Amino acid sequence: MRIVFAEPAKTPAGCVAVFATPERTLLGYGAALDKATQGALKRAMAASRFTGKKGQILAVMAPNGLSADRLVVAGLGAAKEITRRSAEGIGGVLLADANGAGQKALSVLVDAPTGSPLPAAELAARVALGMQLRSYRFDKYRTKEKPEQKPTVASVTFHVPGAAAARKLYAALEPVADAVFMTRDLVSEPPNVIHPESLAKRAKELAKLGLKVEVLGEAQMRRQGMNALLGVGQGSRRESQMVVMRWDGGRRGEKPLSFIGKGVCFDTGGISLKPAAGMGDMKWDMAGSGAVIGIMRLLAARKARVNAVGLVGLVENMPDGNAQRPGDIVTSMSGQTIEITNTDAEGRLVLCDVMWYAQQKFDPRLMVEFSTLTGAIVVALGHERAGLFSNDTRLATQLRDAGAKVGEKLWRMPLGDGYDQSIKSDVADMVNSAGREGSSIAAAQFLKRFVQGNRPWAHIDIAGMAWSSKGDATTPKGATAYGVRLIDQFVADHYER
Repeated sequence: MRIVFAEPAKTPAGCVAVFATPERTLLGYGAALDKATQGALKRAMAASRFTGKKGQILAVMAPNGLSADRLVVAGLGAAKEITRRSAEGIGGVLLADANGAGQKALSVLVDAPTGSPLPAAELAARVALGMQLRSYRFDKYRTKEKPEQKPTVASVTFHVPGAAAARKLYAALEPVADAVFMTRDLVSEPPNVIHPESLAKRAKELAKLGLKVEVLGEAQMRRQGMNALLGVGQGSRRESQMVVMRWDGGRRGEKPLSFIGKGVCFDTGGISLKPAAGMGDMKWDMAGSGAVIGIMRLLAARKARVNAVGLVGLVENMPDGNAQRPGDIVTSMSGQTIEITNTDAEGRLVLCDVMWYAQQKFDPRLMVEFSTLTGAIVVALGHERAGLFSNDTRLATQLRDAGAKVGEKLWRMPLGDGYDQSIKSDVADMVNSAGREGSSIAAAQFLKRFVQGNRPWAHIDIAGMAWSSKGDATTPKGATAYGVRLIDQFVADHYER
């Protein structure tokens, strides 16, 4: 889809969109268009439930005499409540409407209402980003598709005063869409295509953006003592991998931020086999690693002024004759021993070794980890928020606020000694699974045991957020790429100089 920014035109053609605010108030271009149509827009609003609330759409066939063939009024909501995120949502809604109507070209006449925090140029750029994010499709394996199922919009022109400024703002946002699309692609791929070796290969391609990428195979990880991670993958014929991606965009010698992702490319549950129903969804049990790969791509693409390292542990959890068994005891890279009580509590085994490696190798300023770790977090929070666990209130607050800005919401969950008692083992330092009660918290307590000293650390359980069965204004049904924009905002707000 081609996006163009141009100065306002007197006679835009095709499908033409204008904006309105509550109480059916048309903005300048909308009012002019209403006058040109002898009040057609106001009459249509009066005859409908359209009031100008955020995200509302009203479509009208254009009267004779106009070069446009379809007119659309989009509700911005109250001027003072317009945000970057709400503008993106409006863009997504507009694109969905145009595709649904079979339009090939869309012209958006942009003016910002008085009192809007966003000037017209930024409003146009954010609406454009929302359209771009909504345009995502994972259709590479479809061989037959009805015409009405295919998107039709090939180009969108934003007519806005100060088009050059809008063009510049949008150019800075394009890497966001590229990174989000990469993560969505990775998470959407079937498990016969994305497995530890192929995912590591995809990550290595980011070296062309200036990232330093290193891949560790099983022999190298075995020498490091990463037996917790290796135990998860020992039942698969696919070799486990760990990928280290480094971006040095900050001050020389400054400690990096570290971002860590769980990459279980397919999770059968191992010997503790999952039920057959829904097991196919476990192709996206690597969504945490997909998010971290997308994060590192975005930081490099926009040349973020920060030092950062992204690490992902990549395995398959399969139940063959060599698979890890309940009752096994493994020694992690940290030297701590783990009794395996459930082979389906495998993600934390992968993460604990990657976390320890990150601290030993890079001594990072902080660690933020993403994983589809527990079904229990979905029971607790549904598909509205990811669970946030942290040993540092400042870090937790920064992440929560960054997530709120980009629509990737977080809810902080508790940690404590009482929960830690649940993972004690009679025969080792800890068990990997403590049962059903408080299981998301117990998983976080497990990971906390691998945080060295008082290093700021956050564990973000994205099991309810990595995949959407419904979609929203800027995210079609499927992989969401949750976490990519959250961390980009977090870095921009607090760690770039």
